[in-house]
Amino acid sequence: MIDPRTPCVIGVAARTWHAREVGEQGAPEPLDMWEVVARAAASDASRPGLLEALESIQIVYCQTWQYDDAVARLADRLHAAPRHRYYSGIGGTTTQQLVDKTAEQMLAGDLDLALITSAEALATQRAYKKRGERYPYSYKPAEKRPFPWEAPPEPTEVAHEVFQAWLTFSVFDNARRARLGAALDDYRESIGRMLAPMTDVAAANPHSWFPVRRDCDDIVSVRPDNRMVGYPYTKYMVAVMDVDMAAALVVATHERADALGVPADRRVYLRGWCDAFDPVLVAAHRDLTRSPAMTQASANALAAAGAGVDDVAYFDLYSCFPSSLHFATDALGIDPLDARGLTVTGGLAYHGGPASGYLTHSIAAMTERLRADPGALGMVSGVGMHMTKHVFGLYSATPGPLAPPAAVAAPDAVPVLAEHEGTAVVAAYSIVHGRDGAPGHALLVCDVPDGSRVYARSDDPDLCERAERVELVGETVSLERVAVEGQYGPAIVNRATAKDRV
Repeated sequence: MIDPRTPCVIGVAARTWHAREVGEQGAPEPLDMWEVVARAAASDASRPGLLEALESIQIVYCQTWQYDDAVARLADRLHAAPRHRYYSGIGGTTTQQLVDKTAEQMLAGDLDLALITSAEALATQRAYKKRGERYPYSYKPAEKRPFPWEAPPEPTEVAHEVFQAWLTFSVFDNARRARLGAALDDYRESIGRMLAPMTDVAAANPHSWFPVRRDCDDIVSVRPDNRMVGYPYTKYMVAVMDVDMAAALVVATHERADALGVPADRRVYLRGWCDAFDPVLVAAHRDLTRSPAMTQASANALAAAGAGVDDVAYFDLYSCFPSSLHFATDALGIDPLDARGLTVTGGLAYHGGPASGYLTHSIAAMTERLRADPGALGMVSGVGMHMTKHVFGLYSATPGPLAPPAAVAAPDAVPVLAEHEGTAVVAAYSIVHGRDGAPGHALLVCDVPDGSRVYARSDDPDLCERAERVELVGETVSLERVAVEGQYGPAIVNRATAKDRV
């Protein structure tokens, strides 16, 4: 017997507005994109008229444009009058967390039919800006809204320019490499071997932004079209966010799907989920080489599904940067070269990573894969902020018992000092490269004698060059406090110098 309140995905849609197809005009505005994929998802469920009966419309935060009331505008387009309306915050975990909350409401008897959608026209927006034009979006809000940061910027991270995700995720990968004792060039080659099969998936996916097969050497080799971004990451290793993409999911209870007459072969059931959190600050992660939150969240999600990792046939692991894949495969206890593959879309670097909306595409693609293989189990994962938020979801075309997972306790955080003078030991680092490909400066995360950590920066070209040839983790450096005029005003930076050069 199937619990009538069991949630299932009954309709999915994804669309990419490729530049070669839309020309200079570009993609339509996000409101149009939401409508297009919502109607396509309803048709995919074999019930185009179900949109007017929606009880919930949920929209993933759109970075392209802020409407005065995005959900109300979409509801009007769909001739729907949902009693539950939600416009989300940001993050790579967002869509799966919306599915999870929807499932909880369905299991509690509070909801029966929901639409979750996302869209970005960032490539079109960028093209208009490059031409000195503004895209004519509709329904401008009365006042400019602040970006919804989940945590206020921390002054010491601001001072040391710890902003870009490609930088922070590369810091984690360098720490992991040191723990494994891998040679620097060997580790970069292993990244290329991990990512190359994902390009094969992207090349076969009509929704991919870059449907191009690349081998390991093409991904790893540094050259003008594949510059080093933040060591060890080249351009072809990192997520591309400036894409024109939209996707939608229609979620219903099993009994509502029956009432709507949705064919059984269109239904894919949520079988388990869990989210968890690591510390917000990069330097506060006690173990910079792995994620305890990922380990616990993935285990809880699998336990809720009554399954082990060997039972999973398909994965779509969040691939914004190689370290998110490395941490996930480590947490799951699988090889990064697992024969099952790590993605069903092609991943964020090749399929494309539309801001906070990638998981909508991930779940849509997983749904289609599981419909074609009804007895199989699929896993998707998401990562948010700087390796802070994690979520895992398990799906199958075969229903099973479902209950909310146990909460995961937050791991201990290491105290992070704003300033330190004296010696420190490098715990992790990355080298920031400019758009010309040349190394600019080193960002260091350092252990200090009292058990705390600090950020540090080095502009020494010799140190930066050496750090890409010889392992810097474990080396002792000397730090001094230096007053600088940063991009956000005056700041104190811990400037690092190799100890043997003092």
